[in-house]
Amino acid sequence: MLPVVVIAMQGADVTESEHVRGSRRWSPWMVLVAALVVGGCTNGSASSSATSTASGNSGAGSGSATVSACAVTPVANEVIPSVVTIAAHGPDGSGTGSGEVIKSDGYILTNNHVISIAAASGGSVEVQFSDGQVEPATITGRDPQTDLAVLKVQTSRQLKVIALGSSSSVQVGEPVVAIGAPLGLSGTVTSGIVSALNRTVQVPGDNDGTALLVSAVQTDASINPGNSGGALVDCEGKLVGVPTAGATVPSPSGESGGGSIGLGFAIPVDLAKSIADEIIATGRVTHAFFGVQTTPIPPAAAASRGTRRAVRPGSVAGRPGRHGGIAP
Repeated sequence: MLPVVVIAMQGADVTESEHVRGSRRWSPWMVLVAALVVGGCTNGSASSSATSTASGNSGAGSGSATVSACAVTPVANEVIPSVVTIAAHGPDGSGTGSGEVIKSDGYILTNNHVISIAAASGGSVEVQFSDGQVEPATITGRDPQTDLAVLKVQTSRQLKVIALGSSSSVQVGEPVVAIGAPLGLSGTVTSGIVSALNRTVQVPGDNDGTALLVSAVQTDASINPGNSGGALVDCEGKLVGVPTAGATVPSPSGESGGGSIGLGFAIPVDLAKSIADEIIATGRVTHAFFGVQTTPIPPAAAASRGTRRAVRPGSVAGRPGRHGGIAP
């Protein structure tokens, strides 16, 4: 069995939305029974672990409407031709994951952690389509911060592009279907519902850092190692999320346990599309940030300057602070 990347949640606080936070807060000891697993399969020395925090809005109070389950077979028939299996190879090992065709000229969306083992070491990436044909792929760009990447295949074949849904239309309790290649088993289909929305989940990133799944879609559709980068679709076969991480019950030694326990997380389609479009256009992603950094100032130093506000020259806040009239 290939080793997986595990996020140990020991001691993490898992919180819900503001309107229920006051009445309910998950205790840390309850979190000890689960660990998040990034859903890519790796072989080599690419496994790592980190403490994770997840928060967001649960389905409590979401309404009493009853939603029928999807007719999964027609959804699968529609979407499977758009979903691919990805194999990444590098000097430090190899890994497999999933992806989906987002443009007819060969662009494929996946998770960064699926292909990072090849990107970091000048390795190679291959894509297997639903009919079994394998094509080499190049990495157009990747964004470790959001754990997304875009690949490009050069092929004369006609590619079936996955239909894109809208994050704003996704509702708690809505039926969904997950399609990918868990453990390298291409074209695997599972189904479930949207369990919660707006989860914020930290997962392992490049260089022992972390990636942040923002406004993640939580689902009980099975997401296992290898599902990463695949498709979470609605009953119309439209992409609503990119499966990225799932929870398992760890063994007594703290290692990842069995398969899915019905706690999976997907990057919402609106964010995925925005990141993918920027990568295709520029090859990279630019994230906004606030140039603010706080540093304690000893009372004596503050008194000698006659001010309670100051910025450190050369700091992140230095340049905008001086422009704002704060004493250096």
